[in-house]
Amino acid sequence: MASALHGKFTWYELTTPDPEAAERFYGAVLGWTARDANVPGMRYSLLSANGSDIAGMMAPMQGAPSTWIGYVAVDDIDAAAEHLQKTGGQTVMPVSPIPGVGRFTIALDPQQAAFALIEYAPEFTKPSVPAKGIQGHGWWRELHTSHHDDAFAFYRDQFGWEEKDRMDMGPMGIYQIFGIDEEMGMGGMFNDGRKPPHWLFYFWVDDIDDTQGKIVSGGGAVVNGPMEVPGGAWIIEATDPQGVTFAVVGDRKKN
Repeated sequence: MASALHGKFTWYELTTPDPEAAERFYGAVLGWTARDANVPGMRYSLLSANGSDIAGMMAPMQGAPSTWIGYVAVDDIDAAAEHLQKTGGQTVMPVSPIPGVGRFTIALDPQQAAFALIEYAPEFTKPSVPAKGIQGHGWWRELHTSHHDDAFAFYRDQFGWEEKDRMDMGPMGIYQIFGIDEEMGMGGMFNDGRKPPHWLFYFWVDDIDDTQGKIVSGGGAVVNGPMEVPGGAWIIEATDPQGVTFAVVGDRKKN
């Protein structure tokens, strides 16, 4: 029987050419506080909100892109990595240790969207995965892909994700909502011909308009929104000052 975390996004990681500037930006926009994780030979910052660690941040390795990547927890990373490669995905690095935390690898799905796998060590205090509505926490995950039916079949096979709903987006096609349970926060995927396949991560904010102002004043840019989505929440897709795409979702307090 799978553990409570298996198949859920539990961690987010930003690689950026200017980590110090990114710390200031996301601190102002999302309320994150940063501290050095004391990783030998490199600066790796831990970003926290409301006392919980949410994400990590570092400069990209040589040749690697600046981007956000999401980590999906698995119970057996060796078996998961082997199965992923047999079903059309690939790993782009060997399974590697994170001292005191567990083991991880970076992977690509069959459409070449990047994500990570992580197996937590038994002694590590496992992260909590809030349902929604907590300032600065991850809330929604969205796969922009080339074949959403094939992509959903792949991830369902890997992690046991279930089809929760489908929304007809007209000319943009079907928006496939997936999840395991409400604590996952769930997510969606759809065909997006504008960009190469990638995951977009949404962080919850209590005031979408106030957050929009902070994005712009901090040197970022709003790409799309604010836009209302089903359920009454509002979203903004944005880029940070280093050009990395991210998104926020939250309430609108203005009348």
